[in-house]
Amino acid sequence: MPALLFAALLWIGLHVGVAGTGLRAVLVARLGERGFRAAFSIASAVAITLLVLAWRNAPFIPLWALPEAGRIVVAALMVPAFLLFAASVATPNPTAVGGALAGEPRGIQRITRHPMLWSFALWAGLHALADGTAAGAVFFGAFLATALAGMPSIDAKLRRRDPALWARLGPATSILPFGAVLAGRNRVAWGEIPVRAWVGGLAGWALLLWLHPHIFGVPALLP
Repeated sequence: MPALLFAALLWIGLHVGVAGTGLRAVLVARLGERGFRAAFSIASAVAITLLVLAWRNAPFIPLWALPEAGRIVVAALMVPAFLLFAASVATPNPTAVGGALAGEPRGIQRITRHPMLWSFALWAGLHALADGTAAGAVFFGAFLATALAGMPSIDAKLRRRDPALWARLGPATSILPFGAVLAGRNRVAWGEIPVRAWVGGLAGWALLLWLHPHIFGVPALLP
């Protein structure tokens, strides 16, 4: 467990303590934007490798056992995770570096401006619940923490990088899914989400559900 905790803290530290703070600007000033991205990518690859290896070798310490009905619920809740990811890939992301916003926020942006991070957060939280071990809580918890912390961090960087873009995006969208819609600042327009996002998300969910025991050695639905 110490190795797993170290790897988890390293992963969180890189994404929250470096990429999400003023330390990033200091490193960019020294390394340049391309140099920082290259160094950060290498460090992230090392961190996730250590995290996976430590998780695979961590002791088995059960915390709870999810009943079969619970596993069915978890599998069903993975559908929106896949749909959010597919929609984020199929739609230009104005929160990314170099991202643009043509007109008002459309499609998945009306629901949340961070669909990809929400897909990761759902994946991590649901898998921690289904795993039910101390090692799983640390492993998946590390990804959950970085996904949730990344949303306000990205917003803060966008406000600094492109105030004009943020002035158009921020008031009309929300971090919390459907937050802007419920507040009356936007509306849902399902037709604006590309068909390929719906098809790709559902197909990806079904494929991974079938391949889960073959790739990861653990059935998704049976204990």
